[in-house]
Amino acid sequence: MGIIPNIIFVALLGTALFFAFKNFNKIRRNILLGKREDRTDNPATRLKNMLLVAFGQKIMFDRPIPALLHLFVYLGFLIVNIEMLEITIDGIFGTHRIFAQPLGGFYTFVVNFFEYFGVTVIISCIIFLVRRNVLKLFRFNHNDLNDWPSKDANIILYVEIALMTAFLTMNAADTVLQTKGNEHYFKTGEFFFSGLITPLFSGLETGTLIFVERAAWWVHITGVLIFLNYLPFSKHLHIMLAFPNTYFADLKPKGEINNMPEVTKEVNLMLNLPVAETAVPEEAPGKFGAKDVNDLSWKNLLDAYTCTECGRCTSECPANITGKKLSPRRIMMMTRDRAQEVGDNIDKNGTLTDDGKSLHTYISQEELLACTSCQACVEVCPVNINPLDIIIQMRRYKVMEESNAPASWNGLFSNIETSLAPWKFPPSDRFNWSEKV
Repeated sequence: MGIIPNIIFVALLGTALFFAFKNFNKIRRNILLGKREDRTDNPATRLKNMLLVAFGQKIMFDRPIPALLHLFVYLGFLIVNIEMLEITIDGIFGTHRIFAQPLGGFYTFVVNFFEYFGVTVIISCIIFLVRRNVLKLFRFNHNDLNDWPSKDANIILYVEIALMTAFLTMNAADTVLQTKGNEHYFKTGEFFFSGLITPLFSGLETGTLIFVERAAWWVHITGVLIFLNYLPFSKHLHIMLAFPNTYFADLKPKGEINNMPEVTKEVNLMLNLPVAETAVPEEAPGKFGAKDVNDLSWKNLLDAYTCTECGRCTSECPANITGKKLSPRRIMMMTRDRAQEVGDNIDKNGTLTDDGKSLHTYISQEELLACTSCQACVEVCPVNINPLDIIIQMRRYKVMEESNAPASWNGLFSNIETSLAPWKFPPSDRFNWSEKV
């Protein structure tokens, strides 16, 4: 057998990395379909925001219990997979626990540390499964998550449990082999958590133990590589994209909505206010608002791909709470799906070809009009996603390009145009109410 497992491992690793690079590069391409936008100002502030929100999960702790559970899964996933370095070296060169002898007792401490987080991951994932499938919390069973999104969340929880179970099984079988004096399995010290399940393997023969240890090793590494290639098609892509998304988040106050310089200029001229010519773009815009994903900014599309589908935005949305059709989570999911559809169109035809669809095909006007612009969805998002910006841009397209606005809105627009206010009376009469007090 000798070198054959090493060749198989190298082939598996190379194939997994190749397809992962290919799929992640497609996502990068799809994100860059959006319009250019400069988000490189204030690097120190942006770095601080990333460390607090993405790494420190600051917003998550507004809800302590799920935040702690998520933190355990998050840290466990990161820390346990540090061991992938050792597993990769062992797989390529045919060694076994290559860091054990150089590190000595510290290696035992590190692996025990890994096992602790591995156990917390298993416990947390079980609790998450109960919350989703037994307790059936509303935001996890909303109609936004019908079919694949719901399955996706469960799949990854099962995979996490399987990976950590394989890790503990590998260590337990390894420990029993050490006690049997197998020269390949040298002493590494005692591992606490895997040590609790060693009695399950103590009665097995050496050949069976080696099979169990190797099988668990292969399940762990193969599972990680499969997970790597699963990420581009899963909501769990936020594991990677949360960091750039929080770094490039909008630093302006949450209540400040982006104006259109072209419109601002016209309004200022109408009101006889000074116009800052430098603030006006050199070229007129191709269209007002957003019809499709390529009319949004690249940051909007990064938001869509970063969405965790946690549903906090929808659960806090006053429009959704009062029975309106609007769901900010669905807005982000549809934007991501449309960006993926446009990307597949480019892959198929070599260039972007009109497919007769747009972002408005998937997001209805009823949803767009239901938004009150209250910013609740922006405030609660744990990774600084801004669904409101997409809603406003799509609504601008409907109103300014298609002249498709409710009658009540048209009345408001007419009043602003004629009376410079939403109310249907001249500015000279606005203070008349004071005389009746």
